[in-house]
Amino acid sequence: MTHAEPNTTATTISEEHRADVETLWDYHNMHHELRPCDVGIGLGSHDLGVAIVATDLYHRGLYPLLVFTGANAPTTIEPFPRGEAVHYAEHAIEHGVPADAVLVEPAATNTQQNFELTRQLLDARGVAVRSAIVMSRPYQQRRAYATAKKLWPELDVICASNPLELGDYVRSIGDVDKVINMLVGDTQRVEVYADRGFAIPQNIPESVQQSYLRLRKAGYTLRLLK
Repeated sequence: MTHAEPNTTATTISEEHRADVETLWDYHNMHHELRPCDVGIGLGSHDLGVAIVATDLYHRGLYPLLVFTGANAPTTIEPFPRGEAVHYAEHAIEHGVPADAVLVEPAATNTQQNFELTRQLLDARGVAVRSAIVMSRPYQQRRAYATAKKLWPELDVICASNPLELGDYVRSIGDVDKVINMLVGDTQRVEVYADRGFAIPQNIPESVQQSYLRLRKAGYTLRLLK
């Protein structure tokens, strides 16, 4: 069945596509075990869940310093008019993270710049970093990991996201088509960005390839690279 115009109010995954969506969802989760690190790095996006998990992990004592990085994309100007990193930092401070434990990198507009500019900021502050918990949208974990290891290969990277089940995450975003389009787009980027030298290669199992192709054929193409 060909997917029609996006339904921006739907928050339930259809049975037709559920298995494929779950396959991609699980693939992008790196399933890393959390442990204390030198710094937390929250990657800006439309998803406030990044700031929520970053705040929680700080309070759990998993890092002494938290960096939020991100300017704006067209989809984030309305919810975060002062910039993604700025709003994330405000959330963390409002929820008990000391202001002097939060750094803001407000200029990055893509994942590559997130890491490049965060590294520059930490270097300028004289902060020695050997390990980091990188927090992102759930479906961005694998791409964030691959990008970080390309640009900052000596960094011990652990990936984390707000720990919601797929259905709960879709409801938190409020738009099932948006989530599926993002999952499909990030799956494509894992391979394409490695081919372009932006990230290290990642194994893509055949089951993931087939789920990606079926969802693409079903019309979830809004986040695909040209």
